[in-house]
Formats: sequence, C-alpha cells, structure tokens
Amino acid sequence: MRLTIKLIIHCDGASRGNPGPSAAGVIVLDAHGEVAARSALSLGVMTNNQAEYHAVWAGMQIARQLGATNIEFRLDSELTVKQLSGDWRIKHNILQTLAAHIRDIQPTDARVRYTHIPRSANAPADRLANWALDRKSPSDLTPP
Repeated sequence: MRLTIKLIIHCDGASRGNPGPSAAGVIVLDAHGEVAARSALSLGVMTNNQAEYHAVWAGMQIARQLGATNIEFRLDSELTVKQLSGDWRIKHNILQTLAAHIRDIQPTDARVRYTHIPRSANAPADRLANWALDRKSPSDLTPP
C-alpha cells in the first residue's frame, strides 16, 4: 500500500500591467497545515493569467518533488481554477501550452483538485508574488 502524502498549495500570480512585469507566489502546506515549502518567482513580462498558470506549474513541481499523492490547489483566480478543472475551455494558446506542462509534471496517480478561494484567504501567496515583483537588491532576498 502506498503512503498518502497530502498537500494544500496556495498559488497566486501577479502582473503589473497586463501584460507587464509578473511574478508568482506559492505556499505549500502539509496535511497538518504546516508550511512545507514556499516559492517566489520573478517571471518577466506576461499577463496576469499566464502568471497564475506559472504559479500552479511551480506548485506542481514542488508537489512532485515531495511525492504528493493528494494535492489541492487553492487560488483566487476563478478562471484558472475553472480551466484547469476542465469546467471551462482554455482558448488562449499560451495557456493551453502551460496547462499541458502542468499535466505533464503532475505526479503519477496523484489526485489533484483546484479550489477557488477568496482573495483574502490567499494573502500569503499574494505577498510572495508581490515580493518577487518588488525585490531590487540582494538585501531584498529574504521573502516574507
């Protein structure tokens, strides 16, 4: 019998301008609600929706590294949740490509769910994404 490893992953993408400078924030919680990992990534110029997808991709990479078998992504982007859940069609070519990359790195036999949450419930991931957008010097390298 395989051990179940449950993770809750809060993701947020941020873009200043749309498109504009973008970043992603990811907070990974274990089954006890403890922070297992976090990531803040500067992404370059892209749209907010592309940044959201990159945040999920980064979270999926962490889930894979941790051997997760039960993964719940929590995002404040209803579009991203509905598209990655298969409820809404992904029309944009770049988002289709990113969704394929996310599926490709999904851990084999893992149960994956996408849940839409209020923006206020996603504040830690939002802070990480904004921190990644704002850092300008090595003294700024300690994330919140």
